[in-house]
Amino acid sequence: EQYVTEVTENYETICWGCGLRVLLPSCASAFKCGWCGAITDQNKKKRDQSSKNGLNYFVIFLYMFFCAVGGVWAVYPVVFSISILCGVFHSIVTAALSIATVSFFSFSAFRCAGAPPNVVWGSYPAVGKGDLENYTFCHYCSKPKSPRAHHCRSCRKCILDMDHHCPFIGNCVGAANHRSFVGFLISAVLSTIYVSIMSVYAGSHLWPPLKYSLRHIDGVSGTYLAWRILNEIVVAFLRSALLLSSRGLILAYLFIASVSLQIGLAVLLWQQLSYIYEGKTYLSHLSPQADNEEEKKDCQNLVRFFGVQYSVTRFLPNFRVTRKRHTK
Repeated sequence: EQYVTEVTENYETICWGCGLRVLLPSCASAFKCGWCGAITDQNKKKRDQSSKNGLNYFVIFLYMFFCAVGGVWAVYPVVFSISILCGVFHSIVTAALSIATVSFFSFSAFRCAGAPPNVVWGSYPAVGKGDLENYTFCHYCSKPKSPRAHHCRSCRKCILDMDHHCPFIGNCVGAANHRSFVGFLISAVLSTIYVSIMSVYAGSHLWPPLKYSLRHIDGVSGTYLAWRILNEIVVAFLRSALLLSSRGLILAYLFIASVSLQIGLAVLLWQQLSYIYEGKTYLSHLSPQADNEEEKKDCQNLVRFFGVQYSVTRFLPNFRVTRKRHTK
């Protein structure tokens, strides 16, 4: 019999987490310290950091301000002409939605997305057994990175429970501002729905009357008749649009813009709520390790995310009937 043995040369390295010396085979590129649990990847190299590519906060704020002020200016003559109570109600709803949207947008844009916890590392007496379990070393920040953290090259720092980097707020969505970001989406969707409804309602009172010319469709039947009628309606609508006042043009623009934003924001909000329901983030959903992890899909994930500590059933009356035990 012929035995073949592989000769591997061991080399000595130092764990970045606890500072202890580790003897490893030369073929090992990544290793996990047996004392502190820190993971070291020898092949991981530092790359150039990209610049921040967020949109201008001031431009988005001006757009929201224009939608709020322009909507109030375009709608208030119609609403106040019905009754003063309707006008006051419209002003209160508009102010509440505007304040909520701008506040949540500011919180999610200017608040830190979430800094990883500071841990002691680098020296054996200070680092206990398992203190850096599954921690990796971030070559960009030059400090330990927890398993729940991810480095964002746009923000140039590690973010705890990072969901994604949002260009609309120019900031990452993480543990500290994720709730504010979802609140911004909810208030923005409600605001766009209200703007579209009020734009249609006020536009129906300000729109010039439509003039049809259906004389030349006599004798036409079938599908071609329906097409000619639809064509005449569209032409009459476009002709009347040329006679719109500045107030009516603003209402038309607000309706088109609100419906467009409403579709995009509603899809993003549904995606965020579905990930929260699954107990994941966008990055963890894309990670290949997420397939191996069994996350519990439950509405309690939504309850915990929005800060409700207790179950809703605790506030409901108890209708359970206690049965008496009969003893012979």
